[in-house]
Formats: sequence, structure tokens, C-alpha cells
Amino acid sequence: MRQYDYIVVGSGLFGAVFAQQARENGKSALVLERREHIGGNCFSENYEDTNINVHRYGTHIFHTNSEDIWRYVNRFTEFNRYQHRVLTTHKNRVYAMPINLGTINQFYGLNLKPCEVDEFIASKREGIANPQNLEEKAISLIGRDLYEAFIKGYTIKQWGCDPTELPAAIITRLPVRTSYYDSYYNDRYQGIPVGGYTPIFERMLEGIPVETGVDFLEDRDYWHRHARQVVYTGPIDRYFGYSEGRLNWRSVKFEYERLALEDYQGTSVMNYADVEVPHTRIHEFKHLHLEKAHTPNTTVIVREYACIDNERPYYPVNSEGDRRRLKAYQELQRREGRIIFGGRLAEYKYYDMHQVIGAALQKARKVMRGEPEAAAVETAGN
Repeated sequence: MRQYDYIVVGSGLFGAVFAQQARENGKSALVLERREHIGGNCFSENYEDTNINVHRYGTHIFHTNSEDIWRYVNRFTEFNRYQHRVLTTHKNRVYAMPINLGTINQFYGLNLKPCEVDEFIASKREGIANPQNLEEKAISLIGRDLYEAFIKGYTIKQWGCDPTELPAAIITRLPVRTSYYDSYYNDRYQGIPVGGYTPIFERMLEGIPVETGVDFLEDRDYWHRHARQVVYTGPIDRYFGYSEGRLNWRSVKFEYERLALEDYQGTSVMNYADVEVPHTRIHEFKHLHLEKAHTPNTTVIVREYACIDNERPYYPVNSEGDRRRLKAYQELQRREGRIIFGGRLAEYKYYDMHQVIGAALQKARKVMRGEPEAAAVETAGN
């Protein structure tokens, strides 16, 4: 086997961007992917005979304020003009999220003006001077009514515990808008890749050898011998053999259903706030691509259920114990030579897509400039 400048473990966004940058800078790279497909959790494909492009690991909306990242990703795809609007069902009524003037007026049966919202919400808050958990923090921000309607049940399902057991910091950035603006993201650039996400990875990795179904950790010494440096994007605790204990993740499972309907729910994603409803969301992917023609009288929906499955990590739990374990793993990481750790799994950090791309570009550019080897051992994106 030949020698490579970089062996990249994982073909998700961090790995694909790094490999693309390496090739663009005249370096050789080999990508190893444990799954049977490229693209990580961004993988998408057309559902059988429908021309409906489904996101196999949940709906992904691309958004960013960075011109640099937007220009970069547009090298590999064209975006449509989709803007994400989240709806949530509570007691069989549909509301706009995040909480905005329309949500408040509909929920309370009022006709508040923007200048009246702050005073009204203040009247609903309870005097909790030093909130100690998510529930107390949420009530101190939006009051008990809105919290119990839209936050409590969804949080219990999503995190698998009572909100009083979760840190207050999780809800700190809960937005409440005093206007009717209901687009979920405020970013300047938004959209869905016209051909879906997988073609982005195919174009990024063009000319770069990719081996799927290969577990780097099963023979890491062999792969290390054939690389000047390894870029590792898998779970950091797995890399170190769980020597400091497992980091905890929340996961999701998906239940697909093809229906003989033109339109099931009228939107791409519907949240379900009530704890009595077992799923957290229903995705209907055809609404992401209004520019495309689909098979008539056909739609595909996916029910999403939160669960515990550390073999399919999605959201870092980030408990106090997890933070201690992560610190121990990061100390082990600092002792590793010729390896770069990057991405959500390797950093045990929640990233949006544009943040992963930004971290990968920053790390790749730094490495390609030939900065000291030790710099490449730091956690990317920190």
C-alpha cells in the first residue's frame, strides 16, 4: 500500500472538507469510512420511485452568516431558497416556534402589540432569583404556562429525564420574539442543496480514494504506518478504548412510512410537544424541495423518536461526569502524535453543519500552511 500525507477517518463534513483541502493543496489523502456510505449523518438519497430526497438521519437545514463558508460550500452545490419554519403541535393545535408574537397571541387568545409583549411575559414569570435547573430557568424566562405547553414534554422525550435534572444553561438562549417573524434561523444564507446532500460529498471527494465499510480502529497500527498524519473524526472515547469511561449521547431512531397522499402535514418538520405523543417530530421531506416534481399522490413521512444508543451518537449529554471524562480524554489526546481530532464525535461537541465546515477549513488551512506539528494535535474548532 502506498504512503499518504493524510488518512482521514470518517467521510462526514469534517473529514470530507479536510480531505478536499488536502488534495487542493497538492497533498495525498485516503478516506476511511466505517459505514457503507459517505456523508456521515448528512447522507441523503431519493426514496424508492418517488423523486423525494430523504435525509436518512433527520432533516438537515444549511444556514450560515459566514460568506467564506457560503462561498466554499457553493463550490459543490446549488441551493434552493428554502427557509426553515418550525411548527409544534400541543393539544391538537399547531403553533409557530420559536415562541413569537403569533405563538403568544394564539396561545393566550390575545391581540398583543410588539411593544406589549415584554411586559406581558414579565407578568407570567415566577420570581426565581437563582435558577438551578432547566425547568427553573425556563420558568424564569417565559413563565410556567408557555414552559409546560412547549418545553417540558418535548424536553422529557428528547433527553429522557425530568427537566429539573438538566442544567439551566441548556435553555439560556431560548428565543422569544416580539414580532410575527417565524423563520427559525436568522442567518443571511439558508437553503437545501438542490440535489440533496450526498452529491456535495461526492464532489468534495472527487479524485480522492475512499474505502467504505472499514473500521480504522480495528487495525490502527497498519493505517498509521501508511500516513504522515491521521485525521480522526470518530468518537474520542472509542479511540482510547473507553479507558476513562463512556461519554453519554442521546440518539434518535426513525420510522418511515410511504403514504398515498399529496401532502400529509403541510410542512417539512412538525414537532410534538406533548409527552403523551411518543415521537418528538414528523419529517415530510418533499416540503424541502418545492422546486422539484415528485411522484403524484405520494409522500414519505418519518417519525423521529429520541432514545439512548451510544453506538449511534447524535447529541452529547454533557453531564458533569461527561465533562470530567472528556477532560481526561483530551489529556490523552494531547499525548498522541501525528493525529488531528475534529468534528462533533471527536470533540464531544454539538456542531451545526456550517460550524463543522468552518472548523475543518480552519484546521486544514492551518495544517497546510505547515504550522508546527503540535498545533495539529489541538482539538479543532476550539
